[in-house]
Amino acid sequence: MKLSRLLAVTCLALLPLGAAVSEDAAPARDTEGWTPLFNGRDLSGWETWLGKPHKTVELPGLPKNEKGEYTEPVGLDRDPRQVFTVVDVDGRPAIRISGEVWGALTTKAEYGDYHLRFEFKWGAKRWPPRDQTVRDSGGLYHCVGPHGAGSGFWMRSFEIQVQEGDCGDFHSVDGVLVDVEAERKDPADPKSLLVYRRGAPKVVGHKQRIVKDPDNEKPTGEWNTLEVYCLGQTSVHVVNGKVNMVLTGLRQVVDGREVPLTRGRIQFQSESAEVFYREIAVRPIEEIPKAVLP
Repeated sequence: MKLSRLLAVTCLALLPLGAAVSEDAAPARDTEGWTPLFNGRDLSGWETWLGKPHKTVELPGLPKNEKGEYTEPVGLDRDPRQVFTVVDVDGRPAIRISGEVWGALTTKAEYGDYHLRFEFKWGAKRWPPRDQTVRDSGGLYHCVGPHGAGSGFWMRSFEIQVQEGDCGDFHSVDGVLVDVEAERKDPADPKSLLVYRRGAPKVVGHKQRIVKDPDNEKPTGEWNTLEVYCLGQTSVHVVNGKVNMVLTGLRQVVDGREVPLTRGRIQFQSESAEVFYREIAVRPIEEIPKAVLP
């Protein structure tokens, strides 16, 4: 039995929990408990945030300095360049994120103790300052605080990386902390990247990138399915049916103290690359299925 079908059967009997805390929530759950976050028609239930554009972007009226660099963000629910739109791709509706201006598409509702699932596919367009690098985006979960707290573009959050060759990696946005079983990519270099290894010694309080293992990403141009299980202070990254990251001790620093961060909003990044998202849905969970964490 395929993992996706096994997970559906395993979670079918879970009792629904009131995950959303906003009246802007998506339509009702289906028979397996899934609540779609994208209705296939428009961006109802979402808001947009765009930071300071690259100087090559034409946005009349937005202030620039003497170097031609923008000095203010575009802001909340302002999208003059149509960075976020609904389009038809491969005969089905999808959210197009152009990537021309960095920012995020954000749910208006908050979620905790849930299973998130979405599909993505890369487009052809790329923009400065990363028009010559790998395509990049990302799914952010447990997003809290103000827009733009992370580098001027994203909320404080945990990231499941959506990037060519790196899908499933972890990034800390605005300093969130995790514990992870991992090894150094270069054991002789204590500053080299951490790589997730099930059963390895636990690294405590990490707030930098963690490389996924294994790699289960499909070639550019194909649809990928990414999932995140969030329960209490644990999250699990799944790429095309394979677990490639388990994080524990999810937390943030507030007034100098580390406190659990177990719920928040969901964001999808705009970051110099055209990308399409579809089949975005969440369902509440009371446990992480044994098919995921045996």
